[in-house]
Amino acid sequence: SRCVSCCVRAPREGGGMIWRLSNRADPRALPLADRHYNRQKPGTPQFVPPGSCLVLLTDSAEALWVTSWPLAEFTKHRWAGAWVNSLFRREAGPLASEMIRDAVAATKAFYGDPPELGMVSFIDPEKTHKKRDPGRCYIRAGFEYDGETEGGLVCVMMRPERMPDPLRALPKWSPQLDLFERRAAAEEGR
Repeated sequence: SRCVSCCVRAPREGGGMIWRLSNRADPRALPLADRHYNRQKPGTPQFVPPGSCLVLLTDSAEALWVTSWPLAEFTKHRWAGAWVNSLFRREAGPLASEMIRDAVAATKAFYGDPPELGMVSFIDPEKTHKKRDPGRCYIRAGFEYDGETEGGLVCVMMRPERMPDPLRALPKWSPQLDLFERRAAAEEGR
């Protein structure tokens, strides 16, 4: 199954893309995944459900996003066919709502036209920071409440017409890439 592809930097209002392509077993992302409340087996090398996915990580490795696209026939909720944000953990960085919009834009650049149901995310109000409205950062990013699962998770949905334009994620991080970016920045400063 496919996990990464697009790799061109594209500008956005207020600065460049904040997400960099990663993969379902990136050791830099693993600590964040292990600290996410829905992690079933902390410490195992893969932290993404089976199937097609897009994994995004910030350069500082302080925020992680996963878009999964499970096959509808294997989905056990009423949002079958939608893209699923199966993991978002932000420990530092820009506003969560900005990160969410950039991740949705990167998902559109990666997969193309969104499915009819758009994208959903499921929030466990018992395991997130206590707020009067769980998922507030998603709502500020353009998602809407769309009910609950049978297990009591709050569903937020972003319909295709509310999604930002596609915006490609930065290429995968590597120590060599970091070295080249520092060198280019130094040369620009001359």
